[in-house]
Amino acid sequence: MSDKPRVLFVCVHNAGRSQMAAGWLRHLAGDTVEVRSAGSEPADQLNPVAVEAMREVGIDITDQVPVRLTWDAAEAGDVIVTMGCGDTCPVFPGKRYEDWKLTDPAGQPIDVVRQVRDDIRARVEKLLGDLHPQP
Repeated sequence: MSDKPRVLFVCVHNAGRSQMAAGWLRHLAGDTVEVRSAGSEPADQLNPVAVEAMREVGIDITDQVPVRLTWDAAEAGDVIVTMGCGDTCPVFPGKRYEDWKLTDPAGQPIDVVRQVRDDIRARVEKLLGDLHPQP
C-alpha cells in the first residue's frame, strides 16, 4: 500500500451507497486517503434522498457525479470496497477487497436511507482505523 492509501468504492449505479461511503471517508480522513467511487452501470445523477441524508450530517456530495468503473481505476486502488455489484467488479491479485452487504437506497424512504448512511459511517470508521492504525 502506498503512503497515502487509495480506496475505491464500487456499487452498481454509483448514485447512493458508494457515493455516501466516499463522502464519509473524505469527511473523516481528510487528505490522508485518496478516495474514489464508481459504478458498473452508473446512473444519470446522484440519488437525491442519499444527497439529503448526507446533507443532514453536514456532508455535501452534490459535486460528485456517477462514473463508470474502469479497469485502471480498480487497478490503481489499494482497497476496493464493493456494494452489490457482483461479478461485474474486476478482481486484481494483491488488492484488499471488502464486500459490504448494504440495502440499496434507490427508491427507499429517507428513514431507510438514514439507516444505510449510518451503517456506512460505522464501516468507513472501521476501514479508516485499519488504514491508519493507532499505536
